[in-house]
Amino acid sequence: MKNIFLPIIIILSSFSLFAQDVPQEDSLSFIFMGDIMGHDPQIASAFNPEKGAYNYEGVFRKVSHIIKTADFAIANLEVTLAGAPYAGYPQFSSPDALAVACKKNGIDVLVTANNHSCDRAKKGLLRTIHVLDSLEIPHTGTFKDAAERNRNNLLILDKNNIRVGLLNYTYGTNGLPTPKPTMVNRIDTLTMLSDIRKSKADSLDKLIVMIHWGPEYQSQPSKKQIEIAEVLFRNGVDIIVGSHPHVLQKMEYSQAKDGEKENFIAYSLGNFVSNQRTRKRDGGAMLKLTLRKNKDNVTLSNSGYYLTWVSRPLIDGKTMYEILPCSEFESNDFYDLDTDSKEKMKVFIADSRALFEKENIAVVEIKAKAKN
Repeated sequence: MKNIFLPIIIILSSFSLFAQDVPQEDSLSFIFMGDIMGHDPQIASAFNPEKGAYNYEGVFRKVSHIIKTADFAIANLEVTLAGAPYAGYPQFSSPDALAVACKKNGIDVLVTANNHSCDRAKKGLLRTIHVLDSLEIPHTGTFKDAAERNRNNLLILDKNNIRVGLLNYTYGTNGLPTPKPTMVNRIDTLTMLSDIRKSKADSLDKLIVMIHWGPEYQSQPSKKQIEIAEVLFRNGVDIIVGSHPHVLQKMEYSQAKDGEKENFIAYSLGNFVSNQRTRKRDGGAMLKLTLRKNKDNVTLSNSGYYLTWVSRPLIDGKTMYEILPCSEFESNDFYDLDTDSKEKMKVFIADSRALFEKENIAVVEIKAKAKN
């Protein structure tokens, strides 16, 4: 397993749902993001022909100030970094510059178990791991071999006297075989329960599972998703964050009657960035969770989400991609968005709020104001 130790960062939180604000030395904050995808138009957009190089930093720039407020920011990397030739759907390989931009803009951890993990066979899976390692981006979900899985399957995030474990699984790999000796974590009850049991030897305060699951483009979780979540919660998982549907699904916080056991689930955070432009697929949510430690007890003290929307502005005759924080743009009359983009963002905001206000349990929107 991996241990991550980072310098202490002071985080100021303006929202509190479950408890009063607490001293920051005893707290640990997370931001989770949905699917980072790399369709063909995104690859073309990132290419600078004058420099003969790719650059994705502008994609994340307008949400990086939010990402960087977290002690650990975690996203699902739903492409391989297999090298050229670069391509999008159906078998993704994005330039290494995508991962570089993730790190520069505050994303600390990338999970890699998803239905596109094996898109470029053994070379793609191995090279993705190599690139992330070379950039010193912690990751879990895919592995070079069984020995590496034994060492690194449980990713430990340790800071401010709080110790959290992270596991990652996918429902499948689009029918593509996992080339030996590489490994991709699958949603398999026996395997997951074994991993959970092993994690208990590591003195964790909380255990998180990031899981790639569910039917695509459905705004409600399936019966199977709910059943899997119940199994994980019963066996010791505390927080579940889902991906794959490419649209938002509900978030729930619950606490046992004795006040001891608490669970949190976000069934799907939607698309963080992609070229999917149809209604409900053109955005997602960033989930913020804060844990606090009181003596030996660690509880979830804050939770909330930021809505995000993917803009495609035309800059110097070229279509670019930008992830925008919805509430900031909304509070300033949508800045300089053109009429079509403004209306589409409004539709995404309305759809998302209607879903979450009806179905979320004890999880509210964080409405960040526009920066001066």
